[in-house]
Amino acid sequence: MGKAWKFGDSISTDLIAPGRYFHLRSNLPELTKHVLEGARPEFASQVQSGDFVVAGENFGLGSSREHAPTIIKVAGVKAVLAKSFARIFFRNCINIGLPAITCNTDEIDEGDELELDMEKGVVRNKTKGKELDFPPLPPVMNRILQEGGLVAFIKAHKSLEI
Repeated sequence: MGKAWKFGDSISTDLIAPGRYFHLRSNLPELTKHVLEGARPEFASQVQSGDFVVAGENFGLGSSREHAPTIIKVAGVKAVLAKSFARIFFRNCINIGLPAITCNTDEIDEGDELELDMEKGVVRNKTKGKELDFPPLPPVMNRILQEGGLVAFIKAHKSLEI
């Protein structure tokens, strides 16, 4: 369980991983200190392990920099919930082991306590006593997430078959 950090529509990869810190890309702990700085300067210093990023439409648009989902994960975020994702950002999330859940986020407010059930396809809003359904991910994507990302999955299984 963790709290919701609410963001709006069209949060770009430059707002998530600001380009002015590109020189830090090989130092993930340092780069993580600037996660989502372009959208909410206080986020990196206040986010707690297990919290959720909650957004509107087209989360992760822009460049395909995989550092964007990586530093969200390194910051301790359990999952990103959004109405929709930029395609490459979504795939990068799965590849690095960060759940990217497409659901109607209108029922989630800043600070709501959330719980995620990936297998059942349910986000439980403990604050409001509501459940939000989402289409469960394909089995192979769930396994990739369970293994911690695509690299770990392939190392463990030597293929993409489950």
